Amino acid sequence: MTTPARKRVDQRRWTVLLPVIGLIALGVSALVLLGLGTSAIGLGPILVGALAALVPVAAVIGACLWVDRWEPEPAKILLLAFLWGACGATITSLVFNQTAHVLGELLNGDGATFAAVVGAPITEEAAKAVFIVVLYLRRRQEFDGVVDGIVYAGVVAAGFAFTENIWYFGRVFSDSGFGDLGSGVIALFMLRGVLSPFAHPLFTAMAGIGIGLAAMTANRTLKVVAPVLGYLGAAGLHSLWNFSTTVGTGSTFINLYFLIMVPIFAGMVFLVVWQRRREQRIVAAQLPAMAERRWIASSEVTLLASLQGRSRWRRAVKRKVGDEAAKAVAGYQVAATELAFLRHRMAQGTAGADAEKRHAMMLDVLVAARQAAVDAPGALKAAGGVRRS
Repeated sequence: MTTPARKRVDQRRWTVLLPVIGLIALGVSALVLLGLGTSAIGLGPILVGALAALVPVAAVIGACLWVDRWEPEPAKILLLAFLWGACGATITSLVFNQTAHVLGELLNGDGATFAAVVGAPITEEAAKAVFIVVLYLRRRQEFDGVVDGIVYAGVVAAGFAFTENIWYFGRVFSDSGFGDLGSGVIALFMLRGVLSPFAHPLFTAMAGIGIGLAAMTANRTLKVVAPVLGYLGAAGLHSLWNFSTTVGTGSTFINLYFLIMVPIFAGMVFLVVWQRRREQRIVAAQLPAMAERRWIASSEVTLLASLQGRSRWRRAVKRKVGDEAAKAVAGYQVAATELAFLRHRMAQGTAGADAEKRHAMMLDVLVAARQAAVDAPGALKAAGGVRRS
């Protein structure tokens, strides 16, 4: 008979082993993908493709980190998200895309088109969304809403696009060399690196938004419907994109790009800005009560209530005291934000059954983070010279 103590030991053991097993599986996937690529087009083209793929992926990751400034997600989870997209989701999609190709041959004799327009959108968006769903279910404390969904979706999709671009750039280099604006790597870079670096992140962000909405609501129906609609939106956009690039003409692609993709991307930017302002209002609303309980200092409420105030505070500390003190202040700011978000979710009834336990843990983290800032000579005193606005 298994005792409760034995169950706890087993749970801790699996908590340690599962990430290790996952990283090993992703490493094996990376080696398999590298082997498939080099055997098909050679190591040289793969290296050229990797260098060309670095530029668009850097732009996407930079945008995701900018969006994620209020409550930066853990670096380890973001790295795992990228690796899942680059290795796990890619090799999973590769297997199912081959199946879709065979199915297309059986249905209408055109396996390539069927795989591109139907198979790839369904399988690739599902493979990318798996990470976000698992994170939402297993690490609920890391999921506050739509912005988190967009960030995680963007990073996963950036990883997927990175591996996909390596293959596309490498294959074109093998066939046509660097070329010019009309052919070769340069022409493809203009299409995938300049015109559409955010294509995959835009598709997968639909699923991220759906899961983010599920995290924000107490409505059980919406918790199921929103992620499903988000996934369907991701697969639908992906299918339209692939249709325009494989079946349609040049004018079809241009029309889709400017009439559908650009407006949706603009809407995504508007949504991110709106949600960021919403997050600011949430934090600002929670800070006075936290100050009343003496978890934070009343003099720090205004500084913590805006990104500009936080940034000026860190810069002032770094200039007057040094990097370590600035890092301590940054940790304190993040801890205050996480506790504010949790208290907001508790008030809304969306924090989950273990909210009180997590609240106690986050409060301990906040107290420790503020003590670290206090212990850094002059870190909190430097705030006295910061403009409070």
